[in-house]
Amino acid sequence: MQRWFTGNYPGGVFDKTPTPAIIGFEVFIVIAAIVAFFLFRKWVKNYPARFGVLAIGVFIFEMFTAPMWHNYHMGSWAYLYQDQSWILTLGWTTLIITVVTAIDHFVSKASPFNRFGLYLLILAPVVFAIQILTVNIGIRTYSPEVLKSVCGVSVLGVPIEALYYVPVFMTLVIGFYKYWGLVLDGVPVVPVKNTPWFRTFLITFAAVFLFELMIEPMVDNVGFPSWSYVYHDITIIMTGLWIVGIWLVVNLIDRRFIHWDLFHRFLLYLAAMAIVATPVEAWFIAHGYRVYGPSAQANFTGVKLVGTSVPIEVVFAIPMYMALIIATIRVTEIAFSNKRLDA
Repeated sequence: MQRWFTGNYPGGVFDKTPTPAIIGFEVFIVIAAIVAFFLFRKWVKNYPARFGVLAIGVFIFEMFTAPMWHNYHMGSWAYLYQDQSWILTLGWTTLIITVVTAIDHFVSKASPFNRFGLYLLILAPVVFAIQILTVNIGIRTYSPEVLKSVCGVSVLGVPIEALYYVPVFMTLVIGFYKYWGLVLDGVPVVPVKNTPWFRTFLITFAAVFLFELMIEPMVDNVGFPSWSYVYHDITIIMTGLWIVGIWLVVNLIDRRFIHWDLFHRFLLYLAAMAIVATPVEAWFIAHGYRVYGPSAQANFTGVKLVGTSVPIEVVFAIPMYMALIIATIRVTEIAFSNKRLDA
């Protein structure tokens, strides 16, 4: 168990020794989280549960994108798994829920899409500034794969591409939070009998492609026809498979199980996509089409899915990826289909 969480493999060995500046940063995060809890629990129904849901969404994102960046020097107490820190998760969660709650409270009459635009307008520059802070006090560094893929322009040590990464991060975790907020509050969502297939395809395309564009440095797609590559090693064959697969699974489940509630349908989405995506990913890995980069491999424990060459981390990463993507797709579609819903 100690090996699994702290690691005797490359991804689990790093300098955890904190500096005074980092300790001060951590103390600030904890105090801010406590203040936000006592302030917003009176404003927001089911606030502790909502905070927990958002924290799960943030942690899923951090786990999935772990090979892209590293978090060092935070003290041994700060880490949950490898270099994933519960303090950073707490900080991102507190910041996001504070902004979302404030906007939902003070601009409650705006449409969900207008409020979402405000979320990003406020959060994007703040999160980018915090990225600069974490880099310059010695917490965050970027993997060689990320540094190789960026254009070389940086702002105080942070690649300019973070201006793209941040909105994608915010979109996925807020989408996850909003979907599960509907579940927690028991909000009645009017089922749509005539599924708007084309609209859901566009939403799915946007969610998958934008996320794939962000995580492109993590894994190489090799051996595909040259005409299929659209950016670096992103291929319309691989990305297209995920888009079509998610689009079909979500729409077919919504059509066939229209009477199921949001909670149980979500579990069905994940189960169906895990069943579909895991063997597909295994085939691509076995035949050399999917090659995980050195930073991703450094985080692998060496445990593989029985009878395959698929690292166990990839097996767990598939439902993590699907959880963020599908929640964002579904809450977007719900906002379109339920005009009066306060999503």
